[in-house]
Amino acid sequence: MTTFFSTDADLHFSDSDGKPMADNTEQFRWIVLIKENLEILFANEPNVFVAGDLLWYPVKSRLISPVAPDTMVVFGRPKGRRGSYKQWQEDNIAPQVVWEILSPSNNADEMERKLEFYQTYGVEEYYQYDPDRYEIKGWQRQGEQFLPIAHIDGWTSPRLGISFAVGNHELVIYRPDGRQFLSPVELEQRAEQAEQQLQDMQALLQQYRDRFGELDS
Repeated sequence: MTTFFSTDADLHFSDSDGKPMADNTEQFRWIVLIKENLEILFANEPNVFVAGDLLWYPVKSRLISPVAPDTMVVFGRPKGRRGSYKQWQEDNIAPQVVWEILSPSNNADEMERKLEFYQTYGVEEYYQYDPDRYEIKGWQRQGEQFLPIAHIDGWTSPRLGISFAVGNHELVIYRPDGRQFLSPVELEQRAEQAEQQLQDMQALLQQYRDRFGELDS
């Protein structure tokens, strides 16, 4: 795995903003759900970098405060360890997709500043989910501006290929192959079920062999 080290000239760009990753368990659950499922989705793509709560410095200036999206996806950059995403060290490639998961501590002014930041520094798609209100919003770049996505229910992300459905008071996200985003616990349960089904089939096959002999090749 590639590791990106800061040069001496970059040491004054901190890798931490001193803020917690999440304010509550529901916000944290959604950050992990989205980030980990996107990691799985692009696991075989070496030049797609996915990160959660990582400071993004868009320009090499201490006058511009960085932002740490809850999840960001960068196409065209290799996977690897980073203390922060310093864009001048990354072929000047900005994250194309960012996510923010809201908590009660977020206010309108803060979210407006983030929207302006993402619009200014080149994000193509921005998604914002409020798990308390079951409300998802999205913006897509058109030229130099962000335009709201009018019909987000059923929307498919042009960059990620994932689609959204809002029902039963919760957001559901689907992979391009139609499989639903699952929590780590749900993924483990599915793996255990698949393993059990395989063992059951192997047992049935052995019973057949014991009774009728080997299968014809």
